[in-house]
Amino acid sequence: MVSTLEVGILLLALAALLGAYRVVRAVKPFVVNAVVGLLTLLAVEAVFGVSVAVTPLTLLVVAVAGLPGALLVALLAVFGVAFVSGLLVPPLL
Repeated sequence: MVSTLEVGILLLALAALLGAYRVVRAVKPFVVNAVVGLLTLLAVEAVFGVSVAVTPLTLLVVAVAGLPGALLVALLAVFGVAFVSGLLVPPLL
């Protein structure tokens, strides 16, 4: 015979599964944007030789904005405004 504890655990597991499904469904577009954006940044670096610093801020911009965000990050790195990897100021002797 099925006890109320077993039914409660089953309902709790179903609720957790539904919650996990909703979280994954909400996060999936950001993950896809981040992967496409990083591949775009790698392609820009390979083709044009632009070195872009991959930081958490870069990932956030690319994840939210997608391909246009990756192109914006690359343009800002080209002009030295932001997302530049390496030293901006030559070291002092």
